Amino acid sequence: MNLHPDYLLNQIQGPADVKKLSVDQLHQVADEIRHLVVEKDAAIGGHLGPNLGIVETTLAFHYVFDSPHDKIVWDISHQSYPHKMLTGRAYGFLDNGRYHDVTPYSNQDESPHDYYRVGHTSTSIALAVGMAKARDLTKQSGDIVAVIGDGSLSGGMALEGLNNAGKYDGNLIIIFNDNQMSIDDVNGGMFDQLTALRESNGEAPNNLFKAMGLDYKYIADGNDVETMIKALEEIKGIDHPIVLHVNTVKGLGYEPALADEEAWHWHSPFKIEDGSDVEPASDAENYDQIIKDELGRQIEAGQPLMVITAAVPGVFGLGEIKAKYPAHYDDVDIAEQYSVTYATGLAENGVRPVLFQNSTFFQRAYDQVIHDMALNCYPVVTIVKNGRISDDSSTHQSDFDLAMLSNVPNIEYLAPTNAEELVAMLQWALTQTEKPVIIREPAGEVTHGPISATAFNQIKAQVVHQGKEVAIIGLGDFFALGQAAAAELAKDGIDATLINPVSASTLDEATLGQLVNDHQVVVTLENASMSGGFGEHVDRFFAPTKVRVLNFGAAKEFNDVVPLAELYDRYHLTPTQIATDVKAVLKNL
Repeated sequence: MNLHPDYLLNQIQGPADVKKLSVDQLHQVADEIRHLVVEKDAAIGGHLGPNLGIVETTLAFHYVFDSPHDKIVWDISHQSYPHKMLTGRAYGFLDNGRYHDVTPYSNQDESPHDYYRVGHTSTSIALAVGMAKARDLTKQSGDIVAVIGDGSLSGGMALEGLNNAGKYDGNLIIIFNDNQMSIDDVNGGMFDQLTALRESNGEAPNNLFKAMGLDYKYIADGNDVETMIKALEEIKGIDHPIVLHVNTVKGLGYEPALADEEAWHWHSPFKIEDGSDVEPASDAENYDQIIKDELGRQIEAGQPLMVITAAVPGVFGLGEIKAKYPAHYDDVDIAEQYSVTYATGLAENGVRPVLFQNSTFFQRAYDQVIHDMALNCYPVVTIVKNGRISDDSSTHQSDFDLAMLSNVPNIEYLAPTNAEELVAMLQWALTQTEKPVIIREPAGEVTHGPISATAFNQIKAQVVHQGKEVAIIGLGDFFALGQAAAAELAKDGIDATLINPVSASTLDEATLGQLVNDHQVVVTLENASMSGGFGEHVDRFFAPTKVRVLNFGAAKEFNDVVPLAELYDRYHLTPTQIATDVKAVLKNL
């Protein structure tokens, strides 16, 4: 249903229509865009603050430039909602029945005005430099524009991009959307210099961009569409790289977003009138709080801890640690690579770092995990959240962490199945001195149960139930799925052994070896991609035997906003499907 048939946006099928608008109509469209961003995010959730702040810049770009001949690259692309509305995709915002027809990030399969699937930060400048170089080598024409901001400049790759852009000698425009925020508050000395540039109207002597060899221009009011049009007209067709430093207001147009910029960077569904959640926060216990409570006890007992996040404190609710133990908290901004190596330095010199990493972002620091943390084998502790099969965008797939991390030497990747096991693992990780320890925070509701061990120097799998013929090994939060599958098999008289393997990276070969004599089928369950994952480790162990191994998890593929129930059905991850597959193998044997 088109909620606003009278909106001017209904008449905009592409950038050519934007160019026909009067200044008054541009203001009207800006208001419409903001209303639709709020309306859609209120219904299904999404990035709100970043999109509300970039509206005028986007309108000005499409008014001045000729997309897709002139190309715009969005950093992270979580601020590309206005761009989508102006490039033929307004239906995904006007029609509440089509909200899911437009993806939450840029997508070249969705529109000729997009060029990349981008959901991680700091990539736009490097992409734009590559596009500009290719344009020149192939004798093409057109402006290349990168839009970076919302904290993205703190990522090391952004600085690498600026450095290489500084040596480029052709047309390249970098729009730095400076809204004075990351996801949370910005951190680091660079941002003090950016403040000085804003306060001096771009005239401060310490200028990061000029130091990189780039031309520079400052715009004090990036939320004035006429000012932005004039600025872009002045640099259109420029023959060298330039940074347009644009001062904007994150969350502009919605009071709750202005009052709490961090909370409204991304928001779950809410009531428009007051910003309250459609589904109020549950007061049920959660794994985040269990972890924070244990860290608080450790700090108060005198343990020299440093809690570290790379700009995602809200994912774990770390504001509590920040407020109560500020000396033990550090947000390093959007710099996952730095966070890992920084933590290694802390660990070498007597402080126990506790890194909080979102699974989909942790892959950005893979080299540092291998070369700095694992190779040097210092006792860094890492909590990984949202490691699971996900219904999120293809840019935010979070099921690769098991394969990435469980295959790195020296790392113990623990997978607790319940609250008591999680606390025991964390307590051990904070006191042992042998190796880096990563703990995969379980997904879903908190469960309680027995502790597999109080020390994990030697991994000992927990045989929760001893059966015969079939053994089910459920890793971490998929242990519960194993219990449900075992219950399904029991309906047909199959008494399955049920095992909690404890670790994703170390197999208890003694326990597995005991299955060979009286088990025909071993089932592995992992809430992750199977390629290179836990199940393949088990499969390799049993390869020389007659035991048949069935692996269950995600296939090696990118999924883009596919409902979780559909994915579980596709991957045979329901208890009934697992039991049916097991029985089919037993019948053939």
